[in-house]
Amino acid sequence: MKKSVLVLFGGCSSEHDVSLKSATTILNNIDRSKYDVHPVGITKEGKWLLYTGNDFNLTNNGWEKNGVPAVLSPDSTQKALIICKSGAQEIITIDIDVVFPVLHGKNGEDGTIQGLCQLAQIPFVGCGVLSSAVSMDKAFTKIAVATKGVPQAKFVIVKEKELQNVDEVIAKIENTFGYPYFIKPANAGSSVGISKAKNREELLTGLQEAMKHDKKVLVEETIVGREVETAVMGNDEIVVSGVGEILAAAEFYDFDAKYNNNESKTVVDADLPNEIKEKIRGYAKDVFDAVEGKGLSRVDFFVKPDGGIIFNEINTLPGFTSISMYPMLFAATGLSVTEIVTKLIELASL
Repeated sequence: MKKSVLVLFGGCSSEHDVSLKSATTILNNIDRSKYDVHPVGITKEGKWLLYTGNDFNLTNNGWEKNGVPAVLSPDSTQKALIICKSGAQEIITIDIDVVFPVLHGKNGEDGTIQGLCQLAQIPFVGCGVLSSAVSMDKAFTKIAVATKGVPQAKFVIVKEKELQNVDEVIAKIENTFGYPYFIKPANAGSSVGISKAKNREELLTGLQEAMKHDKKVLVEETIVGREVETAVMGNDEIVVSGVGEILAAAEFYDFDAKYNNNESKTVVDADLPNEIKEKIRGYAKDVFDAVEGKGLSRVDFFVKPDGGIIFNEINTLPGFTSISMYPMLFAATGLSVTEIVTKLIELASL
């Protein structure tokens, strides 16, 4: 018997459009001989719609026009998608075996949608509630990873209320480590609201910009090095891919450099000594374990000119777009995208 899989995409997040691209890849590669697929999009306003069309190029097919109101029931005795046709006059329920949340950023990989699945008692793809929340919050990730002794950049955490005393905040940062700084919202995905500050004016501007995306900001020392990434898959038995490298067209790999700049490039087999690659893969397992990860994650590092390795961040619902490293890294091991998606669905758990 086929499993019934609910694929969630879109979402109330600054990475809504990236989610559409990721879901396009997954919906076009999911094995229909094994799974009955129910694609549900969440609009930027938060409306849930069951997509009824046959064209899964979600970025330009006007999917919302082919949507029927639907919600995932939190009632664990139902384990169902509730569809409302003709207003509220016709209610249909579809049994759901697995939820695949193809949602990036807030309300997608921060534990919120995972909590709904937990309430509904429906197995889901990816990390659990605590793991997702900790990994989404870059500050808490730092604290968790420190328990494993994995090297990471020095950092200062700044909260919104602290900006009422800007001079004190600036002094705290400048007294901890020197310019330039990377400024990141603590909870806003891996590419949004990030800036680099080479002086006090840019630091203040960067803090204000980051605060538009979250009430807590991480200020990190700048690490000069190559940006590399690994893909992790598994629950009890963890598999780590090879080590890929990001060749960013911009000064750093922000949202625009990642998704809009055609000059940015990715290499699935970084030109690094094998001993460094193996150390990176070992650190990736340590990070995944530190946050109690399961299912999948992408773990990013810097490699300094002297060969030193610095943990950058973990992404518990990495992109599945045509330029995303997660599927490319496992494809390099011989897995097709369909095989990757199948493995992830079979790893789904509570």
